[in-house]
Amino acid sequence: MARPSIVPIALTLDDRTGYTLWAPPWEEDGEEWQAFLGTTEGDTATVHLFPTPAKLAAFCRSSTDHDLADHPVWPVVSGLGAADLTPDEDHRFDLDGVYDIAAEDPDRWAVEELAATVDIVSRLAECLDTTDEDDDEEQFEATAELVAKPEIGSLGLGVEAFAGRSGEDAWIGVGSVLDDLWEDVVEELSEHFDWTGGGTATLEEYPSASEATDEEPADDEDTDAEGDVRRPAAGSTAAAPAEATTAGVSTIRGNSRITATPAAVAAAQEFWEAVGILPVEVVVPEGSGVTLRCYVEDVARFLGRDGEIFVFDSPTDLARFCAGTEPHDLSEIASWPEVADTDTMPLPADQDRYDLTELSEALAQVADGATGLVTYGTLAQPVEGVRDLAEYAGLTRVEELLAPTAPLGRAVARADREPDATLTAADAAQLHPAWDEVVAAVNGALVFRD
Repeated sequence: MARPSIVPIALTLDDRTGYTLWAPPWEEDGEEWQAFLGTTEGDTATVHLFPTPAKLAAFCRSSTDHDLADHPVWPVVSGLGAADLTPDEDHRFDLDGVYDIAAEDPDRWAVEELAATVDIVSRLAECLDTTDEDDDEEQFEATAELVAKPEIGSLGLGVEAFAGRSGEDAWIGVGSVLDDLWEDVVEELSEHFDWTGGGTATLEEYPSASEATDEEPADDEDTDAEGDVRRPAAGSTAAAPAEATTAGVSTIRGNSRITATPAAVAAAQEFWEAVGILPVEVVVPEGSGVTLRCYVEDVARFLGRDGEIFVFDSPTDLARFCAGTEPHDLSEIASWPEVADTDTMPLPADQDRYDLTELSEALAQVADGATGLVTYGTLAQPVEGVRDLAEYAGLTRVEELLAPTAPLGRAVARADREPDATLTAADAAQLHPAWDEVVAAVNGALVFRD
């Protein structure tokens, strides 16, 4: 379970784009909760939408009468400016564009975009539904019916579910379901969308979606809105227990410098998978950087030399280096000439991003008593990256710390057996210094290049 956070999102409906906030699922007392920026009056819950990130920021600074006011990280969010409250491409959802996406070929971009849109719609309905379990009528019947359709569920399987002749039929099935239900879904939701921003805006302030442009960020500072877990305010109906959700929404990368649309990443992955050399992002205390990795006889090999791993501030900087003539340990790979000659940006996929600092911060919080923030499964991806980096750089101390008999190694083994088990404060207090030692060793092997 990720640490509590609040994420800016954009929703486009009826040729109008509104900005709001979403609190992704967080855990307390064995239950998952999520919420949107909104209020509840009587039996009606609404989501506040704003014409610009600046209007959203102004509301956050001045108002506490909403359902996120008691969220653990609201004190941080309330001080953020327009730059920090501008959604990235992964968190912009075009409800108007669903039919157009379904009419396209089922490439990776179309499948992920459609899955993400259905996912956020189901989350909205879940949080906005104020009916009791005993009520005969549901507020969001069409949405529930849509999400329950097996054709829609297949979106969570990725683009592979729509390959070949059977895949073509499956994609046609998705379109048919949307033809039958999407207008009803949108109608159900639109009744709960407040386009006045809680009384701070008018409809005239919203440009058409085709004309809308975000305000320029005030600065490049990246503020991470995260903190301890607390229960939502009693009686809050914009916060609801989270059910299992459809795949398609990427998690927010708090320390990453890379911003790319799912379409761009998917297109890039086709090339990099074909050449057998993958872009990798690593986040350590010194900063974040992107590099390249491949496997030679199942042994990790990185872009580097003499056990040093070259990392670059951006995919553009990495691509520029690859086009050069400086020798390195990937030069002898058979497909390297294709890498040196390509115009395809080295954009890492989610599974190839390793944020080592985020895990360290989370372990520190749990050790301080903020239990429920971290499961053992959270260790899996960072450790996967660390093992490869340590193998290439010859970091024997890292191998010792991850040995099966060491505390950190035992925790990793438990992550395989019980990924959903929650780390206790005592667990985290033991693992935190060991993980920090791992991170320091890896940090020392990275060479940040201009």
